[in-house]
Amino acid sequence: MNHQLRLLAVRWPFVVPALAALVLALTWGRSLSAGMVALVSCCLAGAVLSAVHHAEVIAHRVGEPFGSLVLAVAVTIIEVALIVTLMADGGEKSSSLARDTVFAAVMITCNGIVGLSLLVCALRRRVAVFNAEGTGAAFGTVATLAGLSLVLPTFTTSTPGPRFSSAQLVFAALAALILYGLFVATQTVRHRDYFLPVTAEGVVIDADDHADPPSAKVALTSLGLLAVALLAVVGLAKGVSPTIESGVAAAGLPASVVGVVIALLVLLPETIAALRAARRDRVQTSLNLGLGSAMASIGLTIPAVAVASIWLEGPLVLGLGATHMVLLALTVAVGTLTVIPGRATPLQGGVHLSLLAAYIVLAVSP
Repeated sequence: MNHQLRLLAVRWPFVVPALAALVLALTWGRSLSAGMVALVSCCLAGAVLSAVHHAEVIAHRVGEPFGSLVLAVAVTIIEVALIVTLMADGGEKSSSLARDTVFAAVMITCNGIVGLSLLVCALRRRVAVFNAEGTGAAFGTVATLAGLSLVLPTFTTSTPGPRFSSAQLVFAALAALILYGLFVATQTVRHRDYFLPVTAEGVVIDADDHADPPSAKVALTSLGLLAVALLAVVGLAKGVSPTIESGVAAAGLPASVVGVVIALLVLLPETIAALRAARRDRVQTSLNLGLGSAMASIGLTIPAVAVASIWLEGPLVLGLGATHMVLLALTVAVGTLTVIPGRATPLQGGVHLSLLAAYIVLAVSP
């Protein structure tokens, strides 16, 4: 019995992605009963946990900041596919889905993942220490992308409503791609040391001293299983999305809550991976994951929906309302003050989490 349990503990990250993919294939495009929704939800949770495991294996092999970049980009590419698919299926009622999901991702990453990571690390070590240069560059890019893509459409006058004209949308998409490309080059080539974990004394940690890195074969296997797990996460999330939408409607909640729930589901792998890194005193890795996911979410989603808008019916609403713009402005201001010292106490983590709580409360009760 003990041998079987040990075998299961070793093999579950390899079995669960295949099982989740099988359930996805069997349930794709079908209406789900309550029992099937429960089964899909269990497989979804298992796929999230296995994705985190394989992402950590890859990160250990390639090192930072490449490891966090792999997970952030992989999740976001599949998230974009989910958003475009839901928009294609939803017609006019999904015209603001991209905006709602992207803004939810920004708030969850910049306040939820960042806040939790700082809080966990600061509670363990009194002060969470990170590299202000790299984190500031990432946060500044996120703020710029959010402002160009989500705030400007509210104030433009070429088209009615909080929307871009075709020329403005093309500009926003190109700006998002260029800025994201510049950041990736900065993070991985020009100034890689700015995004590496640091000790309490500010010394850069350029190697993981916990264990030897896995072999190339093991890392490639994990890369394939990570792709399968993430496809399963997003596909199963789409499968339960009608249940989420009907539940939201039955509860009398705003339609934008659907975007919040989708973002929460899709960002679970990054959240768990970031918390694990923070518990190992690698808060810089946590911040790389959080801010990198926010940046990838905007930098890849806006160009994708810009292209998809060619054949999608109905308007593409991107501009935020006044309440959300206030929350975004507070996030930028608080995040700037958090990043500048390169050190954070539990207070800073609590402030970020309070902003996320305010966003969720106002999403449910605007």
